[in-house]
Amino acid sequence: MNAPKLLPWYARRAGVSIERAETLWRKAVRQATVDTGWVGNSEYFGAAMDTFLALLEAEEASLCTPSMSGLFRTQARVMRMPLTMMEDFSAAASAHWQRCIGVPRRAA
Repeated sequence: MNAPKLLPWYARRAGVSIERAETLWRKAVRQATVDTGWVGNSEYFGAAMDTFLALLEAEEASLCTPSMSGLFRTQARVMRMPLTMMEDFSAAASAHWQRCIGVPRRAA
């Protein structure tokens, strides 16, 4: 069975190489053949996709790469704010940071 056209997208989303995703797809196809006993029907394809996604999640969990997308999304949102809102945000973040680490503030 041919690999799905979205396989490169799944691979990029999970952070694995396309070659590794193709290997996982072939493993999922073999498992679906054993599980369903059929080849080419919708039940077979559904089982193959479910197995592939489970294998891809397991592969993603075994990688030691930190997920930075949330940080980049937050930074992009902050940079789109007007300058005055950004100044207020940075002042509030600074005050919160000083409160959290327990640094006493001196009166001017």
